[in-house]
Amino acid sequence: MTVTAPRGFVAAGVAAGIKPAGGLDLALVATADARAVPGAAVFTSNRMTAAPVLVTRSHLDATGGRAAAVVLNSGNANAATGARGRDHAETMCAAVATELACRPEEVLVCSTGLIGIPLPVERVTAATPALVGARRGDGEDDAAEAIRTTDTYRKESVARRGRVTVGGMAKGAAMLAPDLATMLAVLTTDADATPETLQEVLRTGAADSFNALVVDGCTSTNDTVILLASGAAGPADARTRSDLADAVAQVCADLAGLMAGDAEGATKVVRLRVRGAASAADARVAARAVATSQLTKCSWYGADPYWGRIASDLGSAGIAFDPDRVTVAYGPHTVARGGVAVPHDADALARYMDQRHLEITAELGLGSGRATVLTNDLSHAYVDENMRTS
Repeated sequence: MTVTAPRGFVAAGVAAGIKPAGGLDLALVATADARAVPGAAVFTSNRMTAAPVLVTRSHLDATGGRAAAVVLNSGNANAATGARGRDHAETMCAAVATELACRPEEVLVCSTGLIGIPLPVERVTAATPALVGARRGDGEDDAAEAIRTTDTYRKESVARRGRVTVGGMAKGAAMLAPDLATMLAVLTTDADATPETLQEVLRTGAADSFNALVVDGCTSTNDTVILLASGAAGPADARTRSDLADAVAQVCADLAGLMAGDAEGATKVVRLRVRGAASAADARVAARAVATSQLTKCSWYGADPYWGRIASDLGSAGIAFDPDRVTVAYGPHTVARGGVAVPHDADALARYMDQRHLEITAELGLGSGRATVLTNDLSHAYVDENMRTS
């Protein structure tokens, strides 16, 4: 059990006919008693904001951060659809609210899929009674399956700390930058927490996970991460907030790692560390510059430890930089020090580069700033996946 592992939650997934190829494409995560509980969310920074993001944000504002359910669809992003799209997002919420006997503003909504195509909302509303009727305590796999688009597998996680359990499901395989991803995620917990506490722990948990994940440097219109708390674990004590923060951070990290491993066309998962920057801000900028470099990503695809591309990306990132202080290492193999190549075991390095998971460290030698991003290589398969919409 994952998103329904915390007490007080149910889930479901059904086929509504949104995806042309068929399959599950409409999901629900709800409180078991259909009552609103404290919630929080973080969203895309893209100003081409999708209708479901606007509606979810407004519903959380209207309820003071409380929700009874989240309805999610795949196969259509309901983005760049104007006022009609917002009406459709509201219609989805109202249809679920009718079946749950809660208020429409107590339902949050997420969508993922192609942009600029009207949502076939009549299919969603026709399938909603079956969706709500299918909700159950072990319905998390169907729900996680129903939100997949180009994902090749479900993304689910659960973490337990003390009396607190956090579960989550997500989708995401591309456009993972600069904050969040082409991703949707719903997290649940049985902790007793206020909306304010949930917002804080969610932002913190996302900072080093979803916000430190870069696939192709693109930012989606629909990115949303939602956290709901049932309070079923009992009254909060002195350890609850710390346990909640740790568990949320773990689930976010797990889901982000699954996204990195399933990125469109990826053959490598790369954990890139920048250390010794003049500031933490410089380190973040530098790490993202390398992680979004097409030349560098292509070298990883070719298992080529071409450190000069990394050095070039660092030097053009607009940060404090001294080429005579740069060190680059692939795993345990240091290939450059002081900005020049150094002797290393080429055969051992070649074996390392053939692995699926790589760790690359760039030391700038200027201060204590550091940052880590999770990223991937760039392959032919990525191009094949994205050169057409159908």
